[in-house]
Amino acid sequence: MEQKIRGIWNMARKNSVTSVDVAKRAGVSQSAVSRAFSRVPTQSGVSAEAKKRIFDAAKELGYWPNALARSMITGRSKIIALLFSYLDNQFYALALEKLCIELQKNGYHAMVFMMPETAVGVEETVSELLEYKVDGIITASVELSSSLCKHCQDQGISVVMFNRIKAEEGVSCVSSDNVLGGRLAARYLIETGHQKIALLSGWAESSTGRDRQLGFEQELSDQGHSLFDHAAGHFDLAATRSAALKLLDRPASKRPDAIFIANDYMAIEALGVIRSELKLTVPQDVSIVGFDDIPMAALPEYDLTTLRQPINRMIDQSVSLMLAAIAGNDTAGNVSIVPELVERGTVANRT
Repeated sequence: MEQKIRGIWNMARKNSVTSVDVAKRAGVSQSAVSRAFSRVPTQSGVSAEAKKRIFDAAKELGYWPNALARSMITGRSKIIALLFSYLDNQFYALALEKLCIELQKNGYHAMVFMMPETAVGVEETVSELLEYKVDGIITASVELSSSLCKHCQDQGISVVMFNRIKAEEGVSCVSSDNVLGGRLAARYLIETGHQKIALLSGWAESSTGRDRQLGFEQELSDQGHSLFDHAAGHFDLAATRSAALKLLDRPASKRPDAIFIANDYMAIEALGVIRSELKLTVPQDVSIVGFDDIPMAALPEYDLTTLRQPINRMIDQSVSLMLAAIAGNDTAGNVSIVPELVERGTVANRT
């Protein structure tokens, strides 16, 4: 028993070791210890010889940096909150992974919050996350209200919206040019000879859903075409299935010969409905264009023609804007990146 108590006491002693103790043992300054353990290179680095002494001393004393203690001193937690509303869409699952990796490269860590679907639920969750003293918030598939954005700003917390556009002072937004993407989809279907062009839209309350639909309908109108039919999938699988059946479960003369589907998540669901339930062929019976270019879109069983969102550039821009805002640089604004049409096998040439 005595040996066990001694072990616990020794462990407690090790856990109470500070950077001051390490500095004394290594014969360096406390700031040198902090720089040696920093994940981000500083202008005044630590020599290899000094770093070895520091790490040797830390190992002997059982020291490891205390992030919470450091945050109390610096006033920075080095934590960025990531807000997501759903991850079943592969685009957002991939975005989450890439955001975490990019933040870690820059010495930050992500704290992920899954957001409720209601506005009240979002407000409650954001209020809770502010208790963690995060340095910033990146939202993805989530739009914050004007009052929430202002509340975050009043708390000194920077906000970046990923794949969302919001006209809000002090808030940075990064997305692909969704209006242009919608236009490119319509233009491509017209150029490939389609006459009965329909839309399976997303959620009308999201900026991505609205802008893709707006661009698509504008391009059709500008080129003398009218929208043949329209159904909403709301970025939801059950709603997408119903929408696909509404558009296509009818005689050939009354169904569209092409459909622009507002994201790949819905497009892949629609392809399953078209082939398995309706027993139609793609692209012979109907052409399909999606949006996002998620990894599944390139698989042979889907081979989906789609608009590629430049996700790596979007991630880089989001993290750069966040770090600039934390550093006090006034860089808030909307960054819009041009999407790219990726031609695969779901569009027929009907010219």
